[in-house]
Amino acid sequence: QVLLVESGGGLVQAGGSLRLSCAASGRAFGNWAMGWFRQAPGKEREFVAAIRRSGGNPYYADSVKGRFTISRDNTRTTAYLQMNSLKPEDTAVYYCASQSYYKGSYYSPNTYDDWGQGTQVTVSS
Repeated sequence: QVLLVESGGGLVQAGGSLRLSCAASGRAFGNWAMGWFRQAPGKEREFVAAIRRSGGNPYYADSVKGRFTISRDNTRTTAYLQMNSLKPEDTAVYYCASQSYYKGSYYSPNTYDDWGQGTQVTVSS
């Protein structure tokens, strides 16, 4: 069973930065694609970013492109989400997720197999 644990969330002022981490158990981490999603109160879970197992050509939601950067360290079995120039509308619970094999999309939460418990990010104006 895959265990994903997010950390790094918190309260930050608009314009600030946070770095989220997603520590994964499992020796197959290098074979998984990893994604970050977020869910604000009263809203559906939405795609933020994804990175393939090779690490190349990451994918981003338009709302975060140019501000967020997804990365991974396969030796540490950890994925990261560097968030810069944060805005109040970025406030949400952020989840990481793993995809054991490609299922036709990196954008749909339904294509991911395992999820972390989430970490709260709050951006004040």
